[in-house]
Amino acid sequence: MVLGSNFVKSSTGHDSKLNGRISRTGSYASMTEPCISCTTFNILAPIYKRLDKENQSSRESEYRAYWLSRNQSILDWLLYERSSIICLQEFWVGNEELVNMYEKSLGDAGYINFKLARTNNRGDGLLTAVHMDYFRVLNYRELLFNDFGDRVAQLLHVKSVIPFSQSWNSDIQQEILIVNTHLLFPHDSSLSIARLNQVYKILQYVESYQKENNLISMPIILCGDWNGSKRGHVYKFLRSQGFVSSYDTAHQYTDSDADAHKWVSHRNHRGNICGVDFIWLLNPNTHRKPLKTSWSEAVLGIIKYQLCKASLTENDAFAFLKADNKGDYITYPGFYDTLQQLGLTGYSHGLSVQETKDLWIQADIDGNGVVDYEEFQQRIWDPCWSEQTQENLYEARENVLKGTGEQTFGFNVKNAVLFPPEVEKGMWPENYSLSDHARLTVVFSPTRMPCFHPIC
Repeated sequence: MVLGSNFVKSSTGHDSKLNGRISRTGSYASMTEPCISCTTFNILAPIYKRLDKENQSSRESEYRAYWLSRNQSILDWLLYERSSIICLQEFWVGNEELVNMYEKSLGDAGYINFKLARTNNRGDGLLTAVHMDYFRVLNYRELLFNDFGDRVAQLLHVKSVIPFSQSWNSDIQQEILIVNTHLLFPHDSSLSIARLNQVYKILQYVESYQKENNLISMPIILCGDWNGSKRGHVYKFLRSQGFVSSYDTAHQYTDSDADAHKWVSHRNHRGNICGVDFIWLLNPNTHRKPLKTSWSEAVLGIIKYQLCKASLTENDAFAFLKADNKGDYITYPGFYDTLQQLGLTGYSHGLSVQETKDLWIQADIDGNGVVDYEEFQQRIWDPCWSEQTQENLYEARENVLKGTGEQTFGFNVKNAVLFPPEVEKGMWPENYSLSDHARLTVVFSPTRMPCFHPIC
């Protein structure tokens, strides 16, 4: 992963009061309390938009009038909503006219803009804009994964221009970390590891950025097209790290299968509709497992999924991992060979040798060099470490709260809206033409809370 250089720029000439007017969508305009809003939107790059189902090679990028009109409509909506934070994916960075149109329109409206192209001249990328009435940009970083999908991410470290509350003391830093990204599309199950590693790299970098800059804990907002639903491994990984889906929080939807299809946000190139666009929130008072532990759990979960996909029962799966070993245990060579057979290693986008060894260390609980049936159950087939870790986190939290008593600020999810409105009911309207994605806008209200993250 290549990391871009620092970028620092202050907002000037914009000291209007943070008065809670965060959007003109629905009931937002009537809010009087200080709030901020965030919009994420995959705007479907013209180089990818097909105009003719019969002629798959015909793209919108060939017809200036088409892409210009559609993108002007997108811009009109964004300027009408006037969100504090705008995160766009599939931004056509390869077209100078389109880039200038967005940068001028957003700049004239008071936004500071940051664009980032995908590697290997893919043609599209990301655009993140923050309104200078609300935030001053303290730092900007670029994350270039240089991976199988040429994916990238942006990190913005911002500070509120106006205090959220006059009653808060000056020690409470009103700073936020914002990430915008677009994950690899899961063309097949062999890409599960690559997608998981993209998120892992983002969280690793966020964590190291906070430590390197000696930052106190602060809210983290992750935006983008995650190309995976609530039932996927990426979703479960982020949930295990304490992140919540802002839209689901606003609508009181759970992680259950019953709520997994309550809404959609994308009709993909295969014609399937799914919910893949998220604005994730992590508050400073949230319990967090060690990042590597969550990653290991997620990968071992993928291994179990692939074993189940092969219609293996628990006993059959153990025998499969055991391979030709005559003992009643799994050896590392057998474990490695199984991962190869499952398509999880041996590719440029699969597990590395070191990552496989790290997983093996997690699975071999007693460290005797082999994994017996009990360890197989505990670490792969029916893991019980999630509950144990949670108990430890509750205990750690109590110790922190009894000790320092430090306070910071976080966010409550005030409201969240998807547009067009039909997608909130799990349907995709045929007359919608702005993109193949819905636009998601979330309203956050600041609140004071105890600081729990270890970095505090």
